[in-house]
Amino acid sequence: MRNKINGLFVSFLVLFILVVAFPAIVLADQQADPTGADTDYSSYVASSTGGAPSLADVTSAVGHNSVAINIMWTLLAGFLVMFMQAGFAMVETGFVRVKNVAHTMAMNFFVYPLGMLGFFLTGFAIMFGGVGPLATLGGYTGLNHEFYITLLGHQFGLFGMTGFGLIGTYDVGVFALFLFQMVFMDTTATIPTGALAERWKFLAFCFMGFAIGAFIYPLFGNWVWGGGWLSQLGVNFGLGNGHVDFAGSSVVHMTGGVIGLVGAWLIGPRIGKYNKDGSVNAIPGHSIPMAIIGTFILAFGWFGFNAGSTMAGEDLRLAVVATNTMLASATGAVAATAWMWAVRTKKPDPGMACNGMLAGLVAITAPCAFVNQISAAVIGLVSGILVVESVFFVERKLKLDDPVGAVSVHMVNGAWGCLALGLFADGSYGAGLNGVPTAVTGLLYGQPLQFVAELIGVATNFIVVGGLAFVIYKLINLITPMRVSTEVEIGGLDVPEVGCPGYVGDIPETGMNKSPEPSQIRGQIALATETKKGKAI
Repeated sequence: MRNKINGLFVSFLVLFILVVAFPAIVLADQQADPTGADTDYSSYVASSTGGAPSLADVTSAVGHNSVAINIMWTLLAGFLVMFMQAGFAMVETGFVRVKNVAHTMAMNFFVYPLGMLGFFLTGFAIMFGGVGPLATLGGYTGLNHEFYITLLGHQFGLFGMTGFGLIGTYDVGVFALFLFQMVFMDTTATIPTGALAERWKFLAFCFMGFAIGAFIYPLFGNWVWGGGWLSQLGVNFGLGNGHVDFAGSSVVHMTGGVIGLVGAWLIGPRIGKYNKDGSVNAIPGHSIPMAIIGTFILAFGWFGFNAGSTMAGEDLRLAVVATNTMLASATGAVAATAWMWAVRTKKPDPGMACNGMLAGLVAITAPCAFVNQISAAVIGLVSGILVVESVFFVERKLKLDDPVGAVSVHMVNGAWGCLALGLFADGSYGAGLNGVPTAVTGLLYGQPLQFVAELIGVATNFIVVGGLAFVIYKLINLITPMRVSTEVEIGGLDVPEVGCPGYVGDIPETGMNKSPEPSQIRGQIALATETKKGKAI
């Protein structure tokens, strides 16, 4: 029986070789085009006359493909940046206690639709309503109305006035720009959720998330990216190429960090963070693995953030941008870890390693297109040390409670990133940017006025964004309290604020994540309510 089966198998194999395999080998040279070298591309060029394509037809096809490449690249980069929201959610939630994880996750989730609606209704128009032709995305010219004031004989653009609700801008280039810039705005809006975590009332957060997308973020964004006055400091006053921020160290990250700083100051520290003598109690997060995974997601998405800001797949500089982004993230992580290990705690703190990587990414975001690889590594190295020292300074000297280090990562290193551009830009890229014919060049390469423009932009962000945030926080507090009650904060925000716990089941509580006993916190409650920080809102 076995011999019969073997014989049938051999017969089948021989038949297969004779009928299928051998003819395929013999006729291989008759296959159409296995390498694609002989593919007929000319059939994709449509003729306007019905005959052979003319030179004008070919030119039109080439232009169409160029715009298509740029739009596709911009959209793909936007999709990457959108996924960063998952990274932010995991980092922030990993750094809070078990009793507040659903609330923190909910804020990171809900700020996406909230901010998007604000940006859709008013934010996009304020930011880009006067930007002018969309050169890389098809040349649409309808975003052409900027509100100006005239001072010292120069026009100062303040905000755009077309594109509210995208009405009257039904154009593929505009829609691509909207998607890409919307996810940038979402990054800004989610930063304060970390700085105010574990005590921010959800309704108050909703109002602020909408306000960031509708007004705060787009106003400063217009001044830098929408043709506003900061971008024109070069044309009007000879300050280099004006305030330059390639992918958002100031526009995105410093804006979010300043809003977080003001909010943390107004809302006050978490109960139990500070003792009566001002000494600090550590409140560790519940999941370092979650924070590390979130950091990797952010590092991945950041390639869309920075390289995507070319908004042109044809701009080969995006390879330099991506590599510089990678280098700065690495040196930032290594520097923060080494500094903690050697100087601060004598341990290679994994949480601070995450913040070091994020600090490097924030810092390289402005200069990534304008510096070489050595400068990128140095920028990341400085950011890693800077974030560690800033965290200790904010917590111990300023007495501001920032559970995730958002102020240090985003505000401090956002400012550093812009100043680093003013120092290290090597003059190899950016000719024509902001209407200035020369390339972007920093102080160390012979153009000190570029550093001045960066300094003005950073100072403006801190003053204007900080002032607007202060006013809006105060207005929100007239509608609903900014901070949850003492009882809710002690028991955890999850069930009282969002209606469900973050984890269900038998979750062991340790000294690192359990709620404090009432007997341990009576003095801390009194301290929180009697201090200026605790009752500023």
